[in-house]
Amino acid sequence: MTERMTEHISGHTDATVLGWPRQGPRRELKRAIESYWAGRTSESELHDVATGLRADAWKLLSDNGIDEVPTGDFSYYDHVLDTAWTVGAIPQRYRAAADTDLDVYFAMARGNDRVAPLEMTKWFDTNYHYLVPELSPTTTFAADPARQLEHFAQATEAGHTARPVLVGPLTFLLLSKPAPNAPADFDPLTLLEPLLDVYVEILGALHDAGAAWVQIDEPALVLDQPASVLDAARHALDRLGTATNRPKLLIASYFAALQDAFEVLADAPVDGLAIDCTVPDNVTAILEHGLSGKRLVAGVIDGRNVWVADVDDRLATLRRLDARVDDLVVGTSCSLLHVPLDASRETAVDEEVRSWLAFAREKVLEVRTLATALDDESAAAAALESSRRAVASRRASTRTHDDAVRSRVAAVSDADAHRTTPFDQRRAQQQEALGLPLLPTTTIGSFPQTDAVRKARASLRRGEIDGATYETAMQDEISAVISLQEELGLDVLVHGEPERNDMVQYFAEQLDGYLATTHGWVQSYGTRCVRPPIVFGDVSRPQPMTVRWWQYAQSLTERPVKGMLTGPVTMLAWSFVRDDQPVGDTARQVALALRNEVTDLEDAGCRVIQVDEPALRETLPLRKSERAAYLDWATESFRLATSSVASTTQVHTHMCYADFGDIFAAIDDLDADVISLEATRSGMSLADELEQSGYAKGVGPGVYDIHSPRVPSADEVRALLEKAVGALPARQVWVNPDCGLKTRRPDEVRSALANLVTAATAARASL
Repeated sequence: MTERMTEHISGHTDATVLGWPRQGPRRELKRAIESYWAGRTSESELHDVATGLRADAWKLLSDNGIDEVPTGDFSYYDHVLDTAWTVGAIPQRYRAAADTDLDVYFAMARGNDRVAPLEMTKWFDTNYHYLVPELSPTTTFAADPARQLEHFAQATEAGHTARPVLVGPLTFLLLSKPAPNAPADFDPLTLLEPLLDVYVEILGALHDAGAAWVQIDEPALVLDQPASVLDAARHALDRLGTATNRPKLLIASYFAALQDAFEVLADAPVDGLAIDCTVPDNVTAILEHGLSGKRLVAGVIDGRNVWVADVDDRLATLRRLDARVDDLVVGTSCSLLHVPLDASRETAVDEEVRSWLAFAREKVLEVRTLATALDDESAAAAALESSRRAVASRRASTRTHDDAVRSRVAAVSDADAHRTTPFDQRRAQQQEALGLPLLPTTTIGSFPQTDAVRKARASLRRGEIDGATYETAMQDEISAVISLQEELGLDVLVHGEPERNDMVQYFAEQLDGYLATTHGWVQSYGTRCVRPPIVFGDVSRPQPMTVRWWQYAQSLTERPVKGMLTGPVTMLAWSFVRDDQPVGDTARQVALALRNEVTDLEDAGCRVIQVDEPALRETLPLRKSERAAYLDWATESFRLATSSVASTTQVHTHMCYADFGDIFAAIDDLDADVISLEATRSGMSLADELEQSGYAKGVGPGVYDIHSPRVPSADEVRALLEKAVGALPARQVWVNPDCGLKTRRPDEVRSALANLVTAATAARASL
């Protein structure tokens, strides 16, 4: 794509993006922050790295035809956490837990030895995580625009036209939660008026600094909001729009259809709207209503997927919109935070397939080309034609279709997606077969990826060791993990997954129809970056993927070792999925590939098989009207992957870092024998929700927050466990961490798991 659109073609129609990836082309920000955490570098050195990354990003945007660059969206950890800081919503316990502002900020994000971090959950239906602000009736907001002003000044001093970006006040409050000391019925939205006072002050400071426009992101408006929230939105936009000392306001919303909220935005006294025009309903609303007197940033380039745009389709949409609005700007549907940086670097990908890809830089070029073509199509003729060739190549390619896979999917029956024995009977048979104690202990799957593991993987990649040497190194690590679990006294063991680079990428590299990238990093949370694989064709499994690793681990112990797989929904949610067929069809293909693996594990003697689906909730459509259809194919695909096993084989699944209250029926419909769920940061409130929902299958509500370096004491773990057992029958409860242990240090894991087993043993004795 870079080769197709290298010219900076200027035109009358402006081009922009709503945000940009933060990590840097070689994950420089991740390394700088982690070096600061480790005490190897100073705050000023970290600041210098961040300053350089911002400068490079704005220059790239400007050099490739972006007329107005976003500022203030660059973050050390998370933009919602940054907003909490900017408006002064910092719980006092964090101010007391660190000596500098930066360390207070990081304490909120990841905790320290004095305080636990804020709760973390998914940003709408993406794989990005945000920190959940805590608010109470006593919260006092205070404007701190210093970071915004610094970034704006840096951009303007470099000669760029800059547009500061803020998370909007409505979205900030709707994504917040009541603080621990808040009344049970406290609604953060009651703080809207004092929060608006702070936003008016921040907007005034940006205006005085020279900002012509400010982008205020209100994605919460694409959710099903009651009339009271829409009224609050009207009031908030009226208050901000009628402020006397302010820049022009661009209100951005994305990810789904605005529906009733569209008229709220269209009628508000603001100067522009940035609307996700990859959603047909939003385009229809603009065409029917019009936007007289307002700028429209038409988000026609998909900011969440990686395929080259159909430029003829996008141009047709833009021309229709251009006839209904006074000031049209071509843009991305949302921030490009959600896609990798540069597809041209993926030289290991087949050239034909690579020509189909558009990462962040390529999307910038697409935006610029479309803006130019609106004014003079001939000026963008070469770039348009090259994109047309790529789209045509993808549509016609035999690489995307496999008749055998499609025939197998067509032959699936309803019986294929259901186990033959009801859960109550299975539970008794599994207990007899496995002989587990009350409150059985286990972990989620992964253990720390040690320096030795990373070194061996890198050496194999560079050709410095052969496959046999690498396999021996992985077996040594598996042996150590099994020994540690036996020493600590865990009941159901895992092999630790040392051979896996990522829970999705590992499988994608072994499935036909998938491709993995080399440089396609995307931020998941904080310094955690992942390389989502890309589904470009029909999916199948050429050969077993995990069986030999499980067999080796099980040979080292008499205790059951779990087989570990990633479920079909998560395989798609954490990938860039093909957009040329329904996602449910692709999910069934992946499910059948995993079904082969489940069958092979069981045939090898595995009696506990975990198929993780952490993305089931995050992929839930934002609009309720679309959820039933999604949950039908999502739960069916999980059952299709797992229902071939005997009733004595125990099927586990795992989910983490999401709100589960509205999908408990779907979780039950998965028909897994045991599910493990994140519960620590919310103080085990999940157990009460499970009780209220009537969920009767096995459940392991997490008692150890693995996203913090804190090691919980045995007393802390037991307190959480007692809450769980107080809400649920003890025979239903398992004891486990919130999530996999891959990102933690070995010494942290040893101590935390020792405390987990101690707490479980004590609780078991008391029962």
